[in-house]
Amino acid sequence: MGNLISKVRQWHDQFFRLVSYLQSPFMLLLRLYWGWQLAQSGWGKLHHLSNVGEYFASLNLPMPAQMAVFIACVEFFGGIFLALGLASRVTGLVLTVNLTMAYVLGDREALLSFFSDPDKFVAAAPFAFLLVALIVLIFGAGKISADTAMAFFFGQRAVKQSNSVVA
Repeated sequence: MGNLISKVRQWHDQFFRLVSYLQSPFMLLLRLYWGWQLAQSGWGKLHHLSNVGEYFASLNLPMPAQMAVFIACVEFFGGIFLALGLASRVTGLVLTVNLTMAYVLGDREALLSFFSDPDKFVAAAPFAFLLVALIVLIFGAGKISADTAMAFFFGQRAVKQSNSVVA
């Protein structure tokens, strides 16, 4: 029995050692796809600011025209930064706040159905973007990112300080 357990443990360790090599390529694909989608969303908002401003006014947001420009820029540049893996944790934090507020203000019904109807929560527009922003916020951009390149060229300490969130 002890031999079987040690064999299973060995297979387990080998499997997860191999799977761990997929972390950075997975994060790259995740960042590229959803960063591009978010940048496109921001680009669309930048080119239809009057419509976005009207929508924000219907939500009773203060300064809806200025808020439309701000949110469009957050999504556009945040998507680009996300795709590149540039200042990834700060970008993840900003996008998480932005997308959480999108749920709270723009899709409250889906947010309130989190427990009663999870399919409605998951089907809401901000869900995928919020999930990716949280993943990048928690796990970082991965080894294939602008953050890693900056750490290599400019020194680990300087990049780590600029990419961390002080509590």
